[in-house]
Amino acid sequence: MSTSRTIPAKTGNARTKLLDAAIALVRRQGFSATSVDQLCQMAGVTKGAFFHHFANKDALGAAAADHWTDTSSSLFMEADYNRHADPLDRYLAYLDFRDEIATGEVAEFTCYAGTSLQECYGSSDAIRDAAYQSIAGHSARLAEDLDQAIAQYGAPEGVTGLSLGLYTQAALQGAFILAKGQGNAAPVHDAIAHLRRYILMLFNREGKI
Repeated sequence: MSTSRTIPAKTGNARTKLLDAAIALVRRQGFSATSVDQLCQMAGVTKGAFFHHFANKDALGAAAADHWTDTSSSLFMEADYNRHADPLDRYLAYLDFRDEIATGEVAEFTCYAGTSLQECYGSSDAIRDAAYQSIAGHSARLAEDLDQAIAQYGAPEGVTGLSLGLYTQAALQGAFILAKGQGNAAPVHDAIAHLRRYILMLFNREGKI
């Protein structure tokens, strides 16, 4: 799953602290540049505690993708855009929410799953699979609203809620890459604006542009 707000570090056991540390450090500097020593230092745990919970750094990276999904899901489930009864309005409000929370330092609004998937897809099957499932799972939740919108408003042949959900994530993840290059959130705001226009034209709702 992709998200655009920093997930606050949680107090808890050593495993949870290490997962939170992995998410923070990988978003800031990437997976390869993150060492076990750095993870332990940020989490405030010993190396013994690290290897008690994880066989190696890759195992932590994969588990952190699942943790990212769990912790960030509540951000979207509790967001105000869910109050809309109309499925297309709900999706458009989701885009507005993504636009709103793309603020601050780049590391604060980019996605752990996307960052680790892009970096580790060829070096760690476990991280690749866990990170992809995070993004695909978020797309599937969007697809529920988009399928309802297709049923209500119609769409060109071959367009499905899942394909649009994945396209949404492709646009966001690509924008996060550009944001890293520019060092600011401008590409994310632009991508969301273009995506909104495309969706409104797709569903013949240009009047709302």
